[in-house]
Amino acid sequence: MDVAGFAEQLDDAASGFVDATFTAAEQRAARGDARRLAARFAAKEAFVKAWSGSRYGQPPLMASVDLREIEVVGDGYGRPGIVLHGAAADAVGDAEIHVSLSHDGSVAIAMVLFN
Repeated sequence: MDVAGFAEQLDDAASGFVDATFTAAEQRAARGDARRLAARFAAKEAFVKAWSGSRYGQPPLMASVDLREIEVVGDGYGRPGIVLHGAAADAVGDAEIHVSLSHDGSVAIAMVLFN
């Protein structure tokens, strides 16, 4: 993900994108750093894609996903994780989710494994 382009989207306060996408805890953890938010957004996208891929050939369980229900958290040792809330947690159940985040320079990426 291009961090500069993502930062432009973050700067548009009128859009409400940040509050509609990230929990208050995610916003605090990012400390205003667009790279950190971009990596978290990439993780949310990667989770939705991995979850969808795990259901290949089956109908979707939800018509839409509130991205705030997919929360990227830290364990206190610098390792990221994903915690699901609300309808997303109900739909996914007790699946094992692994996430990796990275940002360097103008790029942020994430990978999610869903089991």
